[in-house]
Amino acid sequence: MPSLFKYAAVALAAAAPFASAQTYTDCNPLQKTCPADAGTTESKLNFDFTQSSGLNKWKTVAGSVSTGSNGAVFTVAKKGDAPTIETDFYIFYGEISVTMQAAPGTGIVSSIVFESDDLDEIDWEALGGNTAQIETNYFGKGDTTTYNRDTWPAVANPQSTFHTYTVNWQKDKTVWSIDGTPVRTLNYADAQGGARYPQTPMRVRIGIWAGGDPSNGQGTIDWAGGKTDYSQAPFSMYVKSVSITNANPADSYTYSDTSGSSDSIKLSGAGSLSQTSSSSSSSSSTSSTSSTSSTSSTSSTSSSTSSQSTESSTTAHTTLATTTHTSTAKTTTAGSTTASSTGATTSGSASGSGSSTTPSGSSTQSGSSSSTGSGSGTTSGSGSGSASGTAPKASATFNAAANVVANYLAPISLLGLVTAFFQL
Repeated sequence: MPSLFKYAAVALAAAAPFASAQTYTDCNPLQKTCPADAGTTESKLNFDFTQSSGLNKWKTVAGSVSTGSNGAVFTVAKKGDAPTIETDFYIFYGEISVTMQAAPGTGIVSSIVFESDDLDEIDWEALGGNTAQIETNYFGKGDTTTYNRDTWPAVANPQSTFHTYTVNWQKDKTVWSIDGTPVRTLNYADAQGGARYPQTPMRVRIGIWAGGDPSNGQGTIDWAGGKTDYSQAPFSMYVKSVSITNANPADSYTYSDTSGSSDSIKLSGAGSLSQTSSSSSSSSSTSSTSSTSSTSSTSSTSSSTSSQSTESSTTAHTTLATTTHTSTAKTTTAGSTTASSTGATTSGSASGSGSSTTPSGSSTQSGSSSSTGSGSGTTSGSGSGSASGTAPKASATFNAAANVVANYLAPISLLGLVTAFFQL
C-alpha cells in the first residue's frame, strides 16, 4: 500500500495494479549507519482505545485521532485527510491483535501496518467498498518489483462489524488470523528463500486514507475500489483495542551491518522474557555444579568456575527469542553453558510454549556488549544455539579437564599409593 506518510506522493504507484509498499523511513540501515531503534522492555502491552489513556505510547503522526465509546476514531472528512498513529517503540517478533471496524466509502482504505526502518512490512488493508474481504500483504526490504504477495480472505461486513485482526510474526513464519481463525501463513522460505521475509524490528502503524482520491494514480485508484466521493464524507474507522506481545523485549535494537538479516540485530537491555529464561538457565547450571562437586574434591575447581559463570549469566545479557504467543513464554533449558562478556548462551535441547524454529531447525541468538539489562532471552524448538557479540569470550563454564582428573586420574593415583605401600 502507498505510505500513509507519503500520501501526496502516492501517484508513484500509478503503474501498479495492486497496492504498493510503504515507502517511508527516517534512515535506511541497508544504506548507512542509523541510530538504534527504541524498544520496550515490556513483553506484553494492552491498549484500550475507549479511554484516552489508551493512546499512551502512541504518536499521532498525521491528522488528529480522538477516543470514545467505540474506541479511537480515524476520520477522512475532506481531501488530504489521513489520520495516523504509530507506536513510539519497536518490537522484534511477536503477536499483534487489533480490534477494528473499518471505514465505509469507495476508495477509503483502513490500514494496519507493521513496518521496519529497512522497509520490511506486514499489512492488513480494508477497502471501504469491499464488504466481504480484507487484504493481507507483506514486503521485504521495500521490494516492489512484483505485486503478487496479496491475499483476500473473507470477512463479513468489516465496515459495520468489529473484528479482531491478528498477526503472529515469528522468525520462521507469519500467520494472519481473523477473530482467532488463521487465514494465511507465510513461511520464511516462501519469501525468496527468506531474502524478502520481514525480519527486522517494527513499529505498529494504524491509519486511514483515501486511496481513491482522484489525484492518485489510476493503478492506486483501481486497487482501492474506485474514486472517492468526498460529498459522501465523513468516513470513519474505529479501533477499539490493540494487544502487542514482544518476543524480544529490549531497551533498543541496533542494526550491526547492512544485511537486513534478523541475525544482525543486536539487543540492548533485557525484559521479562529474558529474565524468565535466565532464572531457568541459572537453576540448571547450579544443579549441574552441585552434581559435579560431589564427584571428588578435584572437581571443586570446576564447580567454582561454573558458579562464576552462573553469576555472569545474570548480568548484562541479550538473546533473540524466535517464538511467542499471547501468553508469556516460559522456557527451561538443559545442556552446557558458555559464558561471554555479552552473556551466557545455552546449547542443548530447549522446551517452552510455542513450536516455531528457524528455517534450518536451529535457534540463533544475538547479543550486544552494550547491554545493560539482566536476564537472557527465550528459545523454543530444538537445535543448537550460538551467540554473537562484540566483546571477547570469557572462560568456559564446564571445565572438562577438571572432570577428567576427578573421574579417572584420581582412582589411578590411589591405586599407585596402595601398590607402593605393599612394596615397602
